[in-house]
Amino acid sequence: MSNRPIDSNRVRIFDTTLRDGEQSPGASMNTAEKLEVAALLAELGVDIIEAGFPISSEGDFEAVKAIAERIEGPTIAGLARAVPADIDRCWEAVKHNPRPRIHTFIATSQIHLEKKLRKSPEEVIQFAVEAVKRARGYCEDVEFSTEDAARTSPDYICEIVERTIEAGATTINIPDTVGYSNPWEYGRLIEYVFEKVPNVHDAIISVHCHNDMGLAVANSLAAVRAGARQVECTINGIGERAGNASLEEIVMNLATRKDFFGYETGIRTEKIYRASRLVSNITGLVVQPNKAIVGQNAFAHEAGIHQDGMIKDKSTYEIMTPESVGWRGTSMVMGKHSGRHAFVQRLKELGFILKEEQVQLAFHDFKDLADRKKDVFDEDLEAICRRVQEETEETDVEMYKLVNLETSSSMTENPKAHVTIKKGSETLEGSGEGDGPVDAACKAIKEITGTPSRLVDFRIAAITGGTDAQGSVSLTVEENDIRAVGRFSGPDIIAASAQAYIQALNSLESKKASRARGESEVSSRQP
Repeated sequence: MSNRPIDSNRVRIFDTTLRDGEQSPGASMNTAEKLEVAALLAELGVDIIEAGFPISSEGDFEAVKAIAERIEGPTIAGLARAVPADIDRCWEAVKHNPRPRIHTFIATSQIHLEKKLRKSPEEVIQFAVEAVKRARGYCEDVEFSTEDAARTSPDYICEIVERTIEAGATTINIPDTVGYSNPWEYGRLIEYVFEKVPNVHDAIISVHCHNDMGLAVANSLAAVRAGARQVECTINGIGERAGNASLEEIVMNLATRKDFFGYETGIRTEKIYRASRLVSNITGLVVQPNKAIVGQNAFAHEAGIHQDGMIKDKSTYEIMTPESVGWRGTSMVMGKHSGRHAFVQRLKELGFILKEEQVQLAFHDFKDLADRKKDVFDEDLEAICRRVQEETEETDVEMYKLVNLETSSSMTENPKAHVTIKKGSETLEGSGEGDGPVDAACKAIKEITGTPSRLVDFRIAAITGGTDAQGSVSLTVEENDIRAVGRFSGPDIIAASAQAYIQALNSLESKKASRARGESEVSSRQP
């Protein structure tokens, strides 16, 4: 492969979990959750964190700004269309970090030019050049992306890449935005850029692959082999439609097959599993059991031949060790006789550093759960901590609080629910009837809160095995164009569903208040 990049062995990991990953249906995160993920990404060792799309909403702007102000180590990037207002807003959000980056983009494929942008190829190049120049006026680190590059003429890609590097772009991203390509074709596109663009070495070539046909990781690795030195990916591969290239799969391919690839990353691989669990817990997107690297069955061996080989030598069937990605093998079991010190120590090992008042609440919930089920697993502790953190999150919006829930059901009558809720000093009560007890409880809550929102997504998953397992509920409500997610875990799935619904309504009210403040601020700035 000719004309290889100067920094030939280092692959930069650009994590877009907080931007593209959050665009997964139901994966919306609030600012506190984004900060928690960003802090762990920094600890994981990612090179760049794409923290969000600042102009998309006031909430996204505030989240990117908070991450830029508080997270040290990685470069903090914000996304912006090739539009002056986007770039200006992006800079306002990321400028507070010592290592800010503006990531601007425009579509380049013929179908996007004709159907979406309705611009000529030369007009699009001019927009791109002006956007890069404007961004360079703010900071030295500017990334430019050719959206839908895999369906763009290679010669046009080369032309716009050359022009935007001339304009000051320091990273050029050539994405397979719709997961259209394959490793042979995509690798050849990256090679072609290195062959035909005379100033290609003045920038880092990056790739961002989607998984619509299951080839995101394969395409990304093919691009690395062809000369790309930045890979854009997400924890657990979450993202638009079928998702993005999975960070853990990219990194462990490079680490495990260094003999073949010969490249390094700065990722602390022993923190991968923890990052996977955190993102799964926050988003409510369950990792499939057979998911590579971090799935529940990734290091499980059931077949007799495999077990025999493992007993004799683990390398017979394990190409990497569970410990290399932070997999603990089995969850630590705690029970009602476990003390506070052991409880707090285990939380630290799981990555939860709670305030004293949060520890008290979490320990109380742990003891209560231990009285109701024999064994309390790490997954149970994680659910308790998430719940306590959400309940103690500070907000300026008056929140609903579930006081009591009574349900009844039989095979001959429709289930019924009676709900008591407090909002500030006001107590609200109401009843509902539904197809099941969960439906009845949610209808009662909707009735007494008077919310015009719609319940658009509802998911339940068992946190651990057994009939006494806690159930994890994740649901999404929508009002106009605002969506909010509620999550709750507990051994009583009906109560957990009601709590998740209450939490979603509280989050919705918070987002509505945030938007109102943002619109008020914009209005006050008008001449």
